[in-house]
Parts: sequence; C-alpha cells; structure tokens
Amino acid sequence: MSAKWSVKTQLPVHYTVFESFDLFNPENNALLFDGQNSSLQSLRRVVVVDDYVERLHGERIHQYFQYHEIEYRLLSLSVSEDNKSMDTVFQVVEELNAFEVSRRSEPVIAIGGGVLMDIVGLAANLFRRGIPYIRVPTTLLGVVDAAIGAKTAVNFQGHKNRIGTFYPPLAAILDTTLLQTLSDRQISNGIAEILKIALVKDAELFELLEKHGAAMLSSKCQNPEAVPIIRRSVQGMLEDLESNLWEEKLERLVDYGHTFCPTLELKAVPKLLHGEAVAVDMAISVMLAYQRSLVTYQEVERVYNFMRSVRLPLLHPICTPELLYAALQSTTKHRNGLQRFPLTVGIGAAQFFHDITYEEIKTAVKAIAQLEPDAARQTSPDTLLNGGDLCTQVSSL
Repeated sequence: MSAKWSVKTQLPVHYTVFESFDLFNPENNALLFDGQNSSLQSLRRVVVVDDYVERLHGERIHQYFQYHEIEYRLLSLSVSEDNKSMDTVFQVVEELNAFEVSRRSEPVIAIGGGVLMDIVGLAANLFRRGIPYIRVPTTLLGVVDAAIGAKTAVNFQGHKNRIGTFYPPLAAILDTTLLQTLSDRQISNGIAEILKIALVKDAELFELLEKHGAAMLSSKCQNPEAVPIIRRSVQGMLEDLESNLWEEKLERLVDYGHTFCPTLELKAVPKLLHGEAVAVDMAISVMLAYQRSLVTYQEVERVYNFMRSVRLPLLHPICTPELLYAALQSTTKHRNGLQRFPLTVGIGAAQFFHDITYEEIKTAVKAIAQLEPDAARQTSPDTLLNGGDLCTQVSSL
C-alpha cells in the first residue's frame, strides 16, 4: 500500500494603502516605510521609475534619498504596453541582483504608472521567490486601480497580461499632488476606472462624478471635491478585492468594462489608453443593459453625457461586431468557460450574464455609432443608422 500525504496551509496577507502628500519633500518620511512600524531595518533601496517620472521628479527623488542618507540605486525605464514583457522584467531583476537586495528588509520602490508597477511587482515576486515592494502611482488610474490590488502581469504573444501572478505590495502610497503634471487625457483615463465602481456598486459616487467630474479634469484632481471621490472609489475597489484577492470567484464586479477591453487596448489604431478602452467597453455594456431593459433611456443618457463631459470615448473605429464578439469569446475562456458578463441594473448595481449574443452586440454597436458618428466613421457601413432617437434606434434593430 502506497503512502499519501496531504498538505494544507494558509498564507496570511496584509498590505497597507495610505495617502501621503508631497512625497518627495525630505520632511515626509512616507517613502521610508518598511512595514515594521519601527526604525528602518536597512537603509538600502532600489527605486524603479519610468523615464517620464525621472524627467519630472528625478532631481527631487535623488535629493530625497541623499537627504536621508540611504544607499540607493535608481533605475529609469521607458515602458509602455509595447514593451510590457518578460524582457523588461528581467531588466529589473538584473538591477535587483546587482544591488544584492535582501529578501525581507529592503523593499523595492516602484514610482510610475500601471505598466511600470506591474513590471516591478512581477520582478519582485520572482526575485528570491518574493521580496517586498512598494507602489507609488503617478497616474490617476494607478491611484484608484493599478496600485491597490494584488495582480502583477506582462503581455505575451499579443495577449494582454497573459503572464502574471498575485503578489500584493507591502504598501501602496497614494499622493494625488503628483497628478498635477498629467495631461487631460491621462486624467480622463483614470476617471474611467472611478466610473466603473460607480456604475456597478455606488450610485452616490456617480452623482458626485456628475457634479464634480469635469472639475476634476480641469484641475488635474486638485479641486477639493476630488478627494472624497477618489477615496470613495479606492474604498469601493478594495471592498471587492479583499474578499476575493486571488480571484477564486470569477464573477467579479470590478471586471465591469473589462470584457472587450483587453482586445481593444492591444488592437486599436489609433491606440486607446487602458481607461479609454474600459470606457468603450462600458458604453457598449450600458447599451446591452438597455436592450435587456436593465437600465432606462434616461440612465443611458446620464452615463453617456458624463463620459462626454470628461472626454471619454463611447466607441472606436475598430469596434466591429465581429471583433467584439471574438473579444468576448477570448474573455470567456479567461473566465473559465462562462461569459460572467456584468451588466448594470440601474446605476449603482449589477448582475452577471452568460448569454450575450453576437446579434445583441451588433445592435448595441449600431446604436452607439449613430450617437457618435465620428468615432464610428471607419467602421463598416452597416454599423451606422439613419435618424431617430436612441429608443427608436434600438427598438427598430
């Protein structure tokens, strides 16, 4: 009779998300965080920044670590979706190895957008089977989404985030003063992820966005009303992540806007930023919900009008029904064979569906194309409608 052993264990997970403003001011000690609530165990750090951040803040970052007499090495990377790959991960690993980073007491600091944080997180997870790292997002999308979860990933063979792990940071430090240097497009990009949370679980957040979203855009999130909006969005995101951090449950509210999005983001020409691809996905999803009588015509108008007010796209020339249905099929495989397609029920709630059809997608695209003819101009002629309001268009298709 052969022997058999069963091993069962649990891995406790704890990480901190906190605000700290004017991070690179030498009097601010937040970047010295080591998770021990005590004096630093080691005054050594590898700091990885994207090259845009280095151009804007490099001198202050150098001065900060010199002021605190920390031995450090700063690695500047030029990163984008095009080089979000294992090759770039290995660049970070080489730096960690050359600096002989310890396994526990010298957290790597990633300062940049979502792509950079994903790359550094994966490198930290792989190096010495896991070393601590800290995320400092410099984009609005990073603040409300990319920095505060557990996922790390890179693209592979034309597939977005195909190689990745769950590896939470030691901490995510949120400094919205860093958003002052962003372009309007990058602010809009981040607002899309806030809108996602509002549509699926927080009607009051949507109302706040309607009132103050345009001001967030024009002020680069420096208006007083931006603070409670961002905090409410972070809270809503963390609530859903905490109970399902490893995605054991594949029906996730935070997947709203992320069904067609991965394909759109990689294939769109002209390119879409992540939040813009999410916005297009959400616009189509709202129309699908309307076609199923889950939202009213007035609610569709509210969502679309808000998106226009913060310069988010409702459609893109690449959005043919064929491509979108293929994207749905790809996502269905990722969701273990079921569509698990979240659709809004009113504004502030959602349900999951597994039976979205090609014809429904085709009808939705046609309706939006009529509303946004410039965005649809390069799509096939049969995606356009002639005349009539939104209700008439959908009911007649």
